[in-house]
Amino acid sequence: MGKALILAAGLGTRLRPLTDHCPKALIEVEGATLLEHALIHLKSYGFNEVIINVHHFSGMIRDFLHNHHNFGLKISFSDESGELLETGGGLKKAAWFFDDGSPFLVRNVDILSDLNLTCLFQSHLDSGVLATLVVKERPTSRYLLFDRDLRLSGWENQSSGEKKITRSCAEYQSFAFSGIQIISPSIFPLITEQGRFSLIDLYLRLSARHAISGWVDNTSLWRDAGKLKR
Repeated sequence: MGKALILAAGLGTRLRPLTDHCPKALIEVEGATLLEHALIHLKSYGFNEVIINVHHFSGMIRDFLHNHHNFGLKISFSDESGELLETGGGLKKAAWFFDDGSPFLVRNVDILSDLNLTCLFQSHLDSGVLATLVVKERPTSRYLLFDRDLRLSGWENQSSGEKKITRSCAEYQSFAFSGIQIISPSIFPLITEQGRFSLIDLYLRLSARHAISGWVDNTSLWRDAGKLKR
């Protein structure tokens, strides 16, 4: 299928005390680490080259993968030990890895999903958009806003009342982001942000002039394992 980035550099503060002595990526769920779940899911759909950004207990992640022979995948690392760059900065730092001109997948390490990545990837190729974001109808405080054609048009925090509109339309559809996306490499020349920044903020800025689409998935397994209670 191609290449993928797993965002695994976070401190895992929402999973404390589990992450006081272990990176979030190595927390076990149903007998396997979150990182293993993510890698096996990618491998099952033909993603054979993966880059992982690391920061918190990065040596433990490297050792884990070495001891498991990288699960049969070609794995590289984007080391953020010096500075945690958040999701957008993490993507920018790993840009060198995506040098083949093909779209690639980015996903959070703390998402459990059996999403059909073949369908997602093909939808992105057919649409020709800059990025395709997997979204879901689920309760949350923060929503992405889309027009009737599922083009990203804004964001809102229903708890605080904060709202950002990037494209005007008659009616907005609200969906929660699922932490999985397909991105075209043409995004890299458009990234002017420096240092730490979020992918969502980047998408919102670019959505005013570039097509960024939502891909609604309400049928497959999806769990956010990034919080201790969950």
